[in-house]
Amino acid sequence: MARLPPGRLPKALFFLGILIGAFLLLLFVTSIAYRLPSSAMEPTFHCAQPGSGCEADHMDRVLVSRFTYRIRDPQRGDVAAFHVPLAAVAACGATGDNVVYLKRVVALPGERWREENGFIYVDGKRLTEPYVKGDRRDAETIPEKTVPEGEYLMLGDNRSSSCDSRRFGMVSRDDLIGPVYAVYWPPGRIGFK
Repeated sequence: MARLPPGRLPKALFFLGILIGAFLLLLFVTSIAYRLPSSAMEPTFHCAQPGSGCEADHMDRVLVSRFTYRIRDPQRGDVAAFHVPLAAVAACGATGDNVVYLKRVVALPGERWREENGFIYVDGKRLTEPYVKGDRRDAETIPEKTVPEGEYLMLGDNRSSSCDSRRFGMVSRDDLIGPVYAVYWPPGRIGFK
């Protein structure tokens, strides 16, 4: 078995530690924090009772990476933060400047999607969505549409209580901020996603 010369292993570990530390610092510096004021993403992320449909005593506070979508495209399944389109002001009652929502990326540019009795189909195949609980699914049917290039279908996990792309339309790539990567509050929910 080959052995490293004396002093080589500590240097390798030192440089590995520096690389990991630099990555974590970059992630932290390029992150932004958000809180969950509504039940649109229950039970994946919690809002606080006594809010309608909320399951927890304390709302989740999450970290979103502003760096990730600079090096990769959004992927189906990402829970992402985005600047609310103007159409959401009328459809959802969004008020204020620079409003941000958190929703899940469900369909990508160029894909065909539809909702049938509360289930989402993409390019003719029903999606497996374990994050949408049966009691949180709606019973809507929406005819097939195509997601325009450069845009994304963004839906809440609590479909029966989410004002999302089904109401205000697709979300532009330019409006996407980044994916949620961690919960930092409350203490019992701290962790990476």
